[in-house]
Amino acid sequence: MSRIANQPVVVPAGVEVKIADSTVTVKGGKGQLQLNLHPTVSVKQDAGVLSFAANDGAKQSRAMAGTTRSLVNNMVIGVSQGFEKRLQLLGVGYRAKANGRTLNLTLGFSHPIDYELPEGVTAETPSQTEVVVTGVDKQQVGQVAAEIRAFRAPEPYKGKGVRYANEQVRRKETKKK
Repeated sequence: MSRIANQPVVVPAGVEVKIADSTVTVKGGKGQLQLNLHPTVSVKQDAGVLSFAANDGAKQSRAMAGTTRSLVNNMVIGVSQGFEKRLQLLGVGYRAKANGRTLNLTLGFSHPIDYELPEGVTAETPSQTEVVVTGVDKQQVGQVAAEIRAFRAPEPYKGKGVRYANEQVRRKETKKK
C-alpha cells in the first residue's frame, strides 16, 4: 500500500498557499492554481509545510489523501517552476510553427492543422520539427501534448509522426512475400 499522503509537501519561498473551507489556492511567480478538496481529506499548514490526512480510516479516504497530496505537490511545482513537454515531428515535410495562441501543423494531410491552445498553455517551436508545450498545470500541459500527438501518432513501420522527445517507438518489419 502506498504511503504518499504521509510525506509532507514543502512550500518553497515565493509560493503562497491559502486553505479556505474546502479549497486550496496556490499562488506563485508563474501563476495561480486552485483545487477543491474531497470531504474526507484534511490539510494542515504550519511553517511552510503542508500535511495531509484522511478524516476516517476508510480505504477510499486514505487513497484520496494520497491523491490530494500529489495534486497539491504538482500545483506547488507548477507555480514555482512550471511544466513542459517536448514533441518531435518525424517525416518528410512535417513542420510546426507557433503563432501566438495558435499552433500551425503540417503533417502530411491535404490541409494544414491550426490547433488553438487553451488558456494557461503556451507552445514554442525552437525548430520546424520541434514543439515545446509549457504551462503551470501539469494535467493541462499533458493533455495538450497528447492532443497534438493524436493528430498523427507515430506509425510502427517507418516511425513517422508526432512523438514525445523521450518516446521509443517499437518498429515492425514489413511483410514479406
